[in-house]
Amino acid sequence: MSRKRQRAQVAVITGASAGVGRATARLLARRGIAIALLARGRTGLEAAAAEVRAAGSRALPVEVDMAEHDQVVAAGQRIEAELGPIDLWINCAFSSVFAPFQETRPEEFRRAMEVTYLGYVHGTRVALHHMTPRDRGTIVQAGSALAYRGIPLQATYCGAKHAIVGFTESLRCELMHDKSNVKVTMVQLPALNTPQFDWLLSRLPRHAQPVPPIYDPVVAARALVAAADRPGRREYWVGASTALTILGNRIIPGVLDRYLARTGYKSQQTDRPADHDRPANLWQPADGPQGRDFGALGSFTARSHRHSAQAWLSRHRLVTAAGLTGAAAGVLAWRRH
Repeated sequence: MSRKRQRAQVAVITGASAGVGRATARLLARRGIAIALLARGRTGLEAAAAEVRAAGSRALPVEVDMAEHDQVVAAGQRIEAELGPIDLWINCAFSSVFAPFQETRPEEFRRAMEVTYLGYVHGTRVALHHMTPRDRGTIVQAGSALAYRGIPLQATYCGAKHAIVGFTESLRCELMHDKSNVKVTMVQLPALNTPQFDWLLSRLPRHAQPVPPIYDPVVAARALVAAADRPGRREYWVGASTALTILGNRIIPGVLDRYLARTGYKSQQTDRPADHDRPANLWQPADGPQGRDFGALGSFTARSHRHSAQAWLSRHRLVTAAGLTGAAAGVLAWRRH
């Protein structure tokens, strides 16, 4: 994937029908990579496959519930048979609930964890089943700043993302122990303008929103593709807000507890009353056979950023280091005079 690694020829993206998965499929399609698109919603999958084909790449849309291990296994077998050996697997699929923990029903919490956490586990297991015998391949886990810092109203999502970090760290150690050439890396993402705020189950009185600053999903997609190209790094952080959140939680977690207790409810809701008749995708896909194509973008395009300076600097660390070194040398030279 880097200069010493062959670029992927067959990629799998879970949660590919919308949001970050959809945006990532568009970027990879421009490289001519054959892409298997995994998700539950038929309408979104067919639209995503059409975009991949329009870019000149092969597309294989597969309806699959990532919470069901047998379905993921069958999807992996079909991909290998129809597209070829899987080189790259990107886990993006998730579902969740916007609600205080005590208003989230036990079966809802379980379902969200099965889709989001166990979906990554199942996807990773199937990817390894095919990659390990060939001793090559890359697995990229789409994470979140909330994988390190829990916030109110999102206990299901934060719990799942925290679990993915622990699982991925354990797996990475095992692959290193085995001297495997299969690589696994994780990308921690900021608040994104995706359809999740239009289709996740919500019990909030007002319409849910991402905590600003909000980024376009293409920012996340660029980071996931960059991580696939350079999987030697254990983790990537995307967006200054992600870096500040993770570092702040390491240094002043108690302060963040009090701050989020005071601001976390309001900052995650707009002034618009919630539409409780809207579709919710926890149990059934909102973009099913009779649904609409939600695409990559959510309802906050006017407030979202298509670029992140921090993400660019993170991807180009050598350039950043050279620039800082040059600046330091310039300051020293100026001070001598």
